[in-house]
Amino acid sequence: MQELAFRTLLYRYFFFNWLFRDASRGNLAERSMAWHFNKAHAHWLLTYMRRWLWCGVILSAAGGVVELGLRAPALSALFYVPGVLSVPINVVIGALWVGLKMLPGPLGRRQE
Repeated sequence: MQELAFRTLLYRYFFFNWLFRDASRGNLAERSMAWHFNKAHAHWLLTYMRRWLWCGVILSAAGGVVELGLRAPALSALFYVPGVLSVPINVVIGALWVGLKMLPGPLGRRQE
């Protein structure tokens, strides 16, 4: 098995698009197969949500420590901003997870 570069591993740890197939291209059968593939891998989205949640919590706590402990409110923004940005990322991941679990497939009916 080929070893991946560290930055590739880091990218795959935080971003999930490499895990899913494009269900908007191809004929109906190809889109349906991609949809089923994506639905089968939707459980991984919860793992990514947890990762972003913990990153947000840790960065926000680090921002609090820098702001209150070191009395450096300007420096704390380096931690607060990425910590807060984890919230919309989790909202998008949650919407994708709900969409894959609840929406019908390309054939127009709900597919289990």
